[in-house]
Parts: sequence; C-alpha cells; structure tokens
Amino acid sequence: MTSKDRILARIRRALPEPERPSGAEPLGDIPRDYLHVHGDRTPAESADLLAAHLSEYRAKVHRTDGAGLPALLARLLAARGARTVLVPPALPAHWLAAADAALVQDRAESTPYELDAVDSVVTGCALAVAETGTIVLDGGPDQGRRRITLIPDHHVCVVRVPEQLVDSVPQALARLDPTRPLTWISGPSATSDIELDRVEGVHGPRTLEVVLLGAQ
Repeated sequence: MTSKDRILARIRRALPEPERPSGAEPLGDIPRDYLHVHGDRTPAESADLLAAHLSEYRAKVHRTDGAGLPALLARLLAARGARTVLVPPALPAHWLAAADAALVQDRAESTPYELDAVDSVVTGCALAVAETGTIVLDGGPDQGRRRITLIPDHHVCVVRVPEQLVDSVPQALARLDPTRPLTWISGPSATSDIELDRVEGVHGPRTLEVVLLGAQ
C-alpha cells in the first residue's frame, strides 16, 4: 500500500456515515490529547499577547473604549486620506459618525473594480486568537462579504475585548460555525518570492489596523 492509499483510506474512514464509501470502516474516535491552551491568562494579558503578535505581523494596533471609538476611527481614516469607506450592513452606525468620508454599502452587485476604488473598509470580526495573533471573520452582518475585506487596500477591524477574544485556536474552533465562510487573518496580506523579498498587498489589504475595543 502506498502513502497515497493510506491517506485516502483514512479520509474515507473519517467521513460521516452517509458519505462514507461502501466497505470503508469508520475511523473511530480521534484522540485530541493536545493542549487546548498554553498557559493561564487574564483578559488583559490575552489582549496584550494578541497586540504583540499583531504588531509582529506588521498590523497596526489601537486600543479604545466605546466612547472613544468614533473619534479613533475618524482619525485613522483621515490619516489614510480615505474619502470613501466600505461598510457592512450591520456595522453600528455610531462607529463612523465622526468620519469625514462617504460611506459605501456592501452590495452583491459591486464589481471588483468598484471595490478596488474604495479607500478603506471598516468591519467587526467573529473572533480573535491571542496565541497566534489571528483575526477570524465569518461573514457576519458587521463583517460583510469576504471580498470586501480582500480587495480594498486598507482594512480597519474592530475586536470587542474580552467577549471576542480567545487564547487559542482550539478555543476558537469550538466557538465558530464550520459551515460559515471563515477567513483567518494574521497581519496584512504578504508573500515572498524565492529570494525572500517580501511584497505586501498581493492577496488582500496592504494595511491592516486592528482596534481592541474595551482593552485599555
């Protein structure tokens, strides 16, 4: 039996019974004896760890409370020179109440060229993972379609702390719906060629700014 045969056999056995090929025995319980989190942290320590990892990935991290959020978002957009801002359908209206920019709604009929012409996008998130510095989007009403966070060059993402912050990936997976369109973001979009020259903005926003709402 080749390695390919072994891999395919394991996949067949792991499938739910209605989808399992005839004759394939079930795989049985898969041991999950790995650590679900690495250390005990307070919410403040988890927020600090998330901020540290995001900064390592060249994302820009900001902290504020609910009262200061509109002014902070206005400053970030003004510093970027954003004249148009793409907004998901259920983004809280007061978040951008102080912004001096035209709001562009998330529409199904928008073309990639129209989205590319937008200066910035502001969204919420589903979760953030402290140990990996990862933001997770699931297409929720305050996040919009996946493409609106991939095409514009500047993404501002608001994370509600502590309710949207978990320590580890296993903790995140337990809270996420696997049937939703999940996007896992660790820093701005970047890639490297064979000589390791880093290029940002190839697969998504060149600039990612994360606002930790409630983390002081």
